[in-house]
Amino acid sequence: KFTGANIVGLNNNDYQIERATHYAKKEGLADKLSFTKGDFMQMSFPDNSFDAVYAIEATVHAPSLEGIYSEIFRVLKPGGVFGVYEWLMTDAYDNSNPHHREIRLGIEQGDGISNMEKVEVALAAMKTAGFQLELNEDLADRPDQYPWYWPLSGDLRYMQSVWDFPTLVRMTHIGRGLVHRFVGALEKVSLAPKGTQKTADSLALAADCLVAGGKEKLFTPMYLMVGRKPAA
Repeated sequence: KFTGANIVGLNNNDYQIERATHYAKKEGLADKLSFTKGDFMQMSFPDNSFDAVYAIEATVHAPSLEGIYSEIFRVLKPGGVFGVYEWLMTDAYDNSNPHHREIRLGIEQGDGISNMEKVEVALAAMKTAGFQLELNEDLADRPDQYPWYWPLSGDLRYMQSVWDFPTLVRMTHIGRGLVHRFVGALEKVSLAPKGTQKTADSLALAADCLVAGGKEKLFTPMYLMVGRKPAA
């Protein structure tokens, strides 16, 4: 809204596109925002279409970082900029360490990620795609009183106001147990689809692994990279 830019959103989910269109109209931005359904690995846009591209915690779902970054490079105009917030395993991650692998697998399975890469792989993918890297930083390393994973931790010490209590308490051992039983009851009386409880349990495990990965500095959900497509 504050930039005045015309934005095109790309998504492969009809429901999410419907919601995005609804909120664009609600905010009076229907003339500035449009949404296209498609595969970000094979975009329907012509070469050199956009002045800039951004992705926030989305390209982690790509089967290949080099593949998605190369496709973004293709649709950018010469001199255009690409900014991305990426989910990555940090340099501290050791794939030969079973504990590290367990954390990674829990995140991947619970959050629908095919293969989460390390920082070094993402940086190499940006350069291989053709980008001139202008900025890269793990924003999770910036000093902050509260870590990024606090809403998932169930640790009431992170409560900043009474409004944080429901967020934190549902992630405690007791809170998760109640959710598990409640969802199971809904499933038994056919008020929730079969598999809902299993999905909820998988998400809870992913949350545990996200917190563990954050505490042990093995994982970051906010690795910032900004690259530019050469002007010529």
